[in-house]
Amino acid sequence: MRLLLVEDDKSILTATAKGIEKSGYSVDICGNGPDAQSLIFLCEYDCIILDIMLPGIDGLTILKNMRNKGNQTPVLLLTAKDTVADRVKGLDCGADDYMIKPFSLDELMARLRALMRRQSSERKNELSIADLTVDLSNHCVRRADKELKLTSKEFAILEYLLRNKNRLLTRTQIVDHVWNYDFDCSSNIVDVYIRYLREKIDDGFEKKLIGTVRGSGYIIKES
Repeated sequence: MRLLLVEDDKSILTATAKGIEKSGYSVDICGNGPDAQSLIFLCEYDCIILDIMLPGIDGLTILKNMRNKGNQTPVLLLTAKDTVADRVKGLDCGADDYMIKPFSLDELMARLRALMRRQSSERKNELSIADLTVDLSNHCVRRADKELKLTSKEFAILEYLLRNKNRLLTRTQIVDHVWNYDFDCSSNIVDVYIRYLREKIDDGFEKKLIGTVRGSGYIIKES
């Protein structure tokens, strides 16, 4: 899952970004409105965490501009204001959720997972295919009766593949959803990580789940 975090308080921005990355997700960060709006229209994000009070362009204006242009990326608003009127205004502008600062990182991650469930046919914190299951809450991966240990990046790629199971994903799509904006996509890093995943997910099992479409990309399916 690739996220955009927009927050003008540097201490909150840094601490929250580190926490998100430790949870295995890729995150781009930004501290002002104009840069945030540029990133939103340049990149494809799975979710945006957006502070309301920003220099240059405020968060509600950015949100309105997104929705007016048809961008339906889930948005979680952050604000220090906690009145009902403020929450109603944010939700009416098109926000999907709302958190008051200061906030718990654990609660933030739980709310992000809930937003992702709303966008998916999966209605629980578990993704699966064949005898492979992934628990998104505790990052537990199992195939049959065997628990598999994945790195954070391997987990992120597997989650993206499972959210799009039976669908071909190009290397560019995988990079765009798993690595951040500064990543150099000219390398063969996707192929390397897919090889790592295959060694853990498929080696030793009769049914292979991760497939290659030569010259195009990768797909996870039951056969």
